[in-house]
Parts: sequence; C-alpha cells; structure tokens
Amino acid sequence: MTAPPNDCLARNEWICGAYLSTRRQILLDAVVQHLQLTALSVLVGLVIALPLAVLARRWGWAAGPVLAVTTILYTIPSLAMFSLLLPLYGLSATLVVAGLVLYSLTLLVRNILAGLRAVPEETRQAARGLGYGPVRLLLTVELPLAVPAAMAGLRIATVSAVSLVTVGAIVGFGGLGNLIYAGMNTYFKAQVLTASVLCVLIAVAADLLLLAVQWLITPWTRAGRARAAPRRRRARVRAAGAKAGRA
Repeated sequence: MTAPPNDCLARNEWICGAYLSTRRQILLDAVVQHLQLTALSVLVGLVIALPLAVLARRWGWAAGPVLAVTTILYTIPSLAMFSLLLPLYGLSATLVVAGLVLYSLTLLVRNILAGLRAVPEETRQAARGLGYGPVRLLLTVELPLAVPAAMAGLRIATVSAVSLVTVGAIVGFGGLGNLIYAGMNTYFKAQVLTASVLCVLIAVAADLLLLAVQWLITPWTRAGRARAAPRRRRARVRAAGAKAGRA
C-alpha cells in the first residue's frame, strides 16, 4: 500500500502553507492588480458621480433621469456588462475598469445627492447672507456637510468593486479572480481558498480604511455626538426616575 504524500500540495488540501511559500510572488502580483483595478475604478467613478450629483441637486428635474440611468446600469449582470463593453475596449484592463465605474455610479451618485439634499436650508441661507456665492457655498458648506453620506456610498462602492474585480478573470484581468478561476478549473483547493480569503481581507481593510478617513475629515460629527451624549444621559435618568415614581 502506497503511503500518502507528505506535501500538502500533493494532497491538494484546502489549507496549505506550502502554497503560500511557493506562490508568494504570484499572490503578490494578483493582489497588486486587484488593488489597482479597484482603486482606479472607484476613483474614476467618484470623479464622474460628483458632478452628476451636484447637477441633479441644482436642477431638480435632472435627478430622476440621472438616478434612473445609474440604477439601470447597476441591474445589468456583470458578464453582460463586460460583453457590451467588449467592442469598445477589447480584452483589456480598461474593459474591467469601465464596467466597475458604471456599477459604482448608482451607489455614489445616490449617496452624494442624499448628502447634498440633507444640508439644512437655513444653513444655505445663512451662508448666502454672509456673501457666499454658489461655488463657495458648494465647496465650503454643502460638500463638507454631505461627506458622511458620500463616504457611506464610497465604502459600499469600494467593497462592491473588490468583489466585482474577480469577474474580470473572464478577460484575464481579474486580480485574485484569475487565481480563483484557474483554481476552480483545476480543482486546486489551496489556491481557491487563499485567493478568496485575500479578497475578503482586502474588502474589510478597504472599508476600515475609508471609515478611518471619514472619522478624520469629519471632526464636527464627533463634536456633535459628544454634545448630545449628556442630553441623552439626562433623558435616560429622567425616564428612569419617572418609571420609579409610577412604581
């Protein structure tokens, strides 16, 4: 009877340290490509979504069509989206980036627009009373106050992009998706599991990074919560006292 091999690669195990040590450069290249595709698509999407949201806020009639078009784009299946873009971009990384940009628009436009709409009208009127013009009002009042809602959309769009990049493996530009696709075709367990776990780690790390950025650039939200905390405590004390009195 033949003894089982000692190498976890030969045994094709799901968890295999030898895979990490022998494929380190392959994994690093895949992670770098994954990060590049994700970052570029989200950045381009943000550059497009910001003026669209501002125009939709300025001209109310434009909000419906803008949101409708971006929502329709989001409903197109990823394989169909890449197929539709194939005649324009060919089998290239640009094809993947273009598809991810279109998917990110509905999340980014909707959240930026919601943030702009949430700016109190009295705040706008006060800024106009101080002599703020439309551009200055947008840059120094409206956009800063819209940051929390915009960052929420950016976080969702980024995590979604990390996931959708893997679909780019069908055209050879999927980052870690290339390894997952190849591993599934050959039933290479360690490769499939390792690449999948790395995708999850990238998504979690990106979300935490953006959350930290939001915390740093919105100090007024922390100050507001700090001022509200004593009021909430006093309200709880009064409610507890009233309940004890009734008892």
